[in-house]
Amino acid sequence: MKTLEDLFLEGLGDMYYAEQQLVKALPKLAKTTTDEDLREAFEAHLEETKGHVKKVEEVFASFDREPKAKKCAAILGIIKEADEILSENKKAPTLNAAIIFAAQKAEHYEIASYGTLREWARLLKHSTAEDLIEQILDEEKAADKKLTSLAELHCNVTAEIGAEDEEEMAMRHSG
Repeated sequence: MKTLEDLFLEGLGDMYYAEQQLVKALPKLAKTTTDEDLREAFEAHLEETKGHVKKVEEVFASFDREPKAKKCAAILGIIKEADEILSENKKAPTLNAAIIFAAQKAEHYEIASYGTLREWARLLKHSTAEDLIEQILDEEKAADKKLTSLAELHCNVTAEIGAEDEEEMAMRHSG
């Protein structure tokens, strides 16, 4: 019979795979964006994501288990959709807003998944796992807030007015 611990470890394996896939996908987003602040945000989150892989490995170790990735169809779908969105908005003033749209889907998937895993760790009375997952969850929420901020400050407005550079955007909104 499957236990909550079994379910937790399967979910953790799913996120282990997802984080590994995001380590591969984030550099493409950073390279594709034309907004310097957004590029820096992706580069910083890439480093956090590499740390998430290590933290998930620590959670497995705290259960005396070897890290085991479980293929995550959801993250593969999100990444595939991100590739399509990038392709459809290449060289368009909507590019950066589209990149944020795609990236926030991944962030929200991670927030939902880690939120559940944290609660399961709490129910299992496994404080090490709970603490490590809480750290990851806090970083995912901060990344999502950063993306929202960049969307509101730069990228959505640029997409709306069709301006490709910040100077043109500033001139249109100052008059």
